[in-house]
Amino acid sequence: MNDTINSDVEAIGRIDAIPAILDVACRVTGLRFAAVARVTESRWICCAVRDDIALGLVPGGELEIATTICDEIRAGGQAVIIDHVAEDVAWSGHHTPKLYGFQSYISMPIILRDGSFFGTLCALDPEPATLSTPDIISTFKLFAELIALHLESQSRLALSEAALLDAQETAELREQFIAVLGHDLRNPVAAIEAGAAMLAKAPPDEKSARIIAMVEDSCKRMTGLIGDVLDFARGRLGSGLTLVRQIDGGLRAALDQVVVETRAAYPGRQIARRFDLQEQVDCDTQRIAQLLANLLTNALTHGDKDSVVRASAESRGGIFTLSVVNHGQPIPSDKRARLFQPFTRMDEGRPQGLGLGLYIVSAIAKAHGGTVDVTSTAAETVFTLTMPNRG
Repeated sequence: MNDTINSDVEAIGRIDAIPAILDVACRVTGLRFAAVARVTESRWICCAVRDDIALGLVPGGELEIATTICDEIRAGGQAVIIDHVAEDVAWSGHHTPKLYGFQSYISMPIILRDGSFFGTLCALDPEPATLSTPDIISTFKLFAELIALHLESQSRLALSEAALLDAQETAELREQFIAVLGHDLRNPVAAIEAGAAMLAKAPPDEKSARIIAMVEDSCKRMTGLIGDVLDFARGRLGSGLTLVRQIDGGLRAALDQVVVETRAAYPGRQIARRFDLQEQVDCDTQRIAQLLANLLTNALTHGDKDSVVRASAESRGGIFTLSVVNHGQPIPSDKRARLFQPFTRMDEGRPQGLGLGLYIVSAIAKAHGGTVDVTSTAAETVFTLTMPNRG
């Protein structure tokens, strides 16, 4: 709420015509105080002011909404015009003139095109003044409409700039995607083509077995790349990852299987696990398993080769957490800020993969209403998923 109010105050400040509007408002009425106020159900905030009576308000200053007449204008949507408070039956006993010491007052609602109430253009003075004339009323109404038009123009401009920036970012990501995908798919495809050619010429023997193993590894890597590409397309360019939630989807077994498969893929490396699932977790089991696999692969790829990688998960108190810890060099702070962005590689010297693993981790967490945090020190690097047990 505060950010929105501050943005509204800043929006009025960006309208170059506001000082002139307040000056003319004072000149045509003879009043010595004029302001543009943002008025909500609970707040009255000064956006711009001309104060020749030392009332003490400045842009950003605030009055208690219940002490103002603008609160009633917001509720009714109609202008309030008082020539002489003391002689006006409707206003002579009102608390606002008594509190702020004015006798003449005019306030025009600022209504945006969609019908929403922004605030008021108001003016007042300790002395009486003739304000209820067609010329003054028309002038204030015109000024209020002009302010509303300026605000709407700023809003349209901001939307256009945001759309342009989003289009530029999408185009940049698309170009990165094409370049990286072309590079990383070319090598495994070439290996498959070469292996197939050699198998066609050689009789079955030990060499052929090695080539077949190489072909199988390349196919697995291509399958992983294609899966990452599809997840990226759904997560960044589509409507988000699709989940198949199950409360009893065998999550513990799925996590155990990930550890078994990862150990097989990284022989000689040590992976310790501790899964304490005291409460059932409503989740897409395969996606959570994919998240763990990506985090383990990341830890084994970038962590210290002689240290144990630790995976843990627990569900209690309505919260499910999953962590992967590795030792090794800490992640630099500049890279840490970009870890979960697509096409980010922690080690540029290792051009394997598309740099989508941690992005997909983040997308899976987001789809489950959770978050992934990372801490990295000289002692250890920890990635932690936190999400509710129930979706």
